[in-house]
Amino acid sequence: MQDQSSILSLPFILPSQAQKHVTHNEALGILDILVQLSVSDRTLNAPPANPAEGERHIVANGAVGDWAGAERQIATWTDGNWRFIEPQPGWRAEVLSEERSVVFDGTAWVERLPDLDNLAGVGVGTTADAVNRLAVASPATLLTHEGAGHQLKLNKAAQGDTASLLFQTNWSGRAEMGTAGTDDWSIKVSADGATWTEALRVAGASGLVSGAAVQSSATDTTVGRLMRADFGYSRGNILGTVSRSGGVPTGAIIERGSNANGSYTRFADGTQICTFEGPEFTTTVAAGAIFQEGNNYVWSYPASFFSDPYVAGSGGGTSRWIGLNNPGLGAVGYRIYSWVSNTNLGAPQMIAIGRWF
Repeated sequence: MQDQSSILSLPFILPSQAQKHVTHNEALGILDILVQLSVSDRTLNAPPANPAEGERHIVANGAVGDWAGAERQIATWTDGNWRFIEPQPGWRAEVLSEERSVVFDGTAWVERLPDLDNLAGVGVGTTADAVNRLAVASPATLLTHEGAGHQLKLNKAAQGDTASLLFQTNWSGRAEMGTAGTDDWSIKVSADGATWTEALRVAGASGLVSGAAVQSSATDTTVGRLMRADFGYSRGNILGTVSRSGGVPTGAIIERGSNANGSYTRFADGTQICTFEGPEFTTTVAAGAIFQEGNNYVWSYPASFFSDPYVAGSGGGTSRWIGLNNPGLGAVGYRIYSWVSNTNLGAPQMIAIGRWF
C-alpha cells in the first residue's frame, strides 16, 4: 500500500498507525495550500522580510537565501518556516499582484489565453447577439496603426448586398453611407428612420455624382443643392450660346459672333451690343460747301433686337458725323455729314445697345 497520494502527495493514514492525527493534519495542510491556489506574486527570487502566516509565492528564477533551489515552486510561510511544493503540469494559480491567471506547463508558469478564433460573439461593456456579434459600449472606439497605415474594411458577398455605415439616434436610423444594393457609393439620410432620401450617389463605373443634393436640371434652382458643371456656369461655359427658358438663363454667360453686318455680343441677362464699321466712302465734299450730306445708307444689325435699341454712330473723323433715321429691331438708316470742304466722308462706325429678349 502506498503511503501518499499519486498526484498531490498527500500522506495516507496507515493501518495501526500511531499519531494518526499528524498524518491527517499534514494532508490537510497541503490541501490548504493548493486548493483555490492564489499567490501574492511570481517575481521575487528571495523571501520577503516579514511574511504573514499562509502567505504564498511562486519563486522566480535565480532564487537565493531560504528559497535557493526552489525556482518555480510554490513557497508558503507556515508555522514559522517556508514550505515548498513542486507544481505539476496543468496546475493553475491566480497571481494577485497582476490580477491574472497563470498555468504551469511543466517548465514555467505562463499565461494561457483562450482560443479567440471563431467566437460566437464578443460584448465589450454590453451584450453581443446573433446579429451584432461584436458589440461595444464605450465613449469611443479606437482602431489605430501598428507602424504604418490602417484600413477599415467592409466586405459584402455580392453586388446586390449592402456594405455600409449606419448612424442612429436612439436605435433609429438617421444616415447611412456605403454601397447599399449596388456597387455605387451613396449617402442616405432620414428624419424618422422610415423615410429615406438619397442625398448623393457616386457611380462606380464613371465617378459621376447624382442625388437630391445635386442639381437635377439646368433650371433647378433649389436652395442648398450643389451646382452641376453642365447645368451651372463655370470656366467651361462662360463663352458659348446664350439661351433662356421660362425667363431663366439656360446657356452660356456671354455669346459673341460676327457676320457681314458687323459684330455682336449677347449677355445672359438679355443685354445685346452690336457694332459696325463700314467701308470708307471716298465721296468728297465740294470745295466751299458747308454741311454737305452724304448718301443714304442702311445698317442691318448682325443680330436682331427684341425691342428698339439705342443707336449711335460717327462718320469717322472730327469733321464728320452720322445722322440716323428709322431705327428698328433689325436695321437703321443713316447719312454721313461733313462741314469741311474737300474731305472724304470716311468709314462709318456704328453701335446699337438693347436687349435680345
